[in-house]
Amino acid sequence: MDIHRTPENNERPRERLLAYGAQTLTSAELLAIILRTGIKGCDAVRLGNRLINQFSGLRGLLSASAAALMATNGLGKAKTCELLAINELARRAMAEELEHGIPLNQPQHVKTYCAALLGHLKVEHCVALHLDSQLRLISTEEIAKGTLSQASVYPREVVKSALGHHASALILAHNHPSGVAEPSQADLALTRHLKQALSMVDIRLLDHLIVTGGHAVSLAERGQV
Repeated sequence: MDIHRTPENNERPRERLLAYGAQTLTSAELLAIILRTGIKGCDAVRLGNRLINQFSGLRGLLSASAAALMATNGLGKAKTCELLAINELARRAMAEELEHGIPLNQPQHVKTYCAALLGHLKVEHCVALHLDSQLRLISTEEIAKGTLSQASVYPREVVKSALGHHASALILAHNHPSGVAEPSQADLALTRHLKQALSMVDIRLLDHLIVTGGHAVSLAERGQV
């Protein structure tokens, strides 16, 4: 059954979206509009629900790899590409808002961005957010990718990258795939060393964020930067 075979009433997702707005639809119904068709014995809305459950929520689904999506019953090449494109568009929209919007001088704005960027990853990644003199985002650059337990970050390379982007300030962020949000001693040592190295070239280290799932811990808020 596909979305076109649902009963001809106001419960059809597309008609409800146009009549009442996207905010009135469930996540599964919004997915059904994107998926368009279901699979045998499972209409598009039910397939949407199944996918949300299988990937432990929308964040997990929309940030899943191409290989994981392609291996899922009901998702062929076309649907996989659509889901990947939606996630990338959402990420770019958020980055665009930060680049041209409010300065990143409030930890919550950075937390939201970094949680979306890193929260779903199963391997540790470390990124640097390069900021201009008005604390607007210039670029986000991955500076390390490690195992499940660690990633190697070299302050010299971080400084070199920041200088290359003409950054006035920098925010460091990395994820803990373990789900433990507390900074390790290595995290704190890296923060101290990086802050010192950046200060020598007049670049401020504003924060170091640790991301787990949909949440982020700011070391600056804790007075540890």
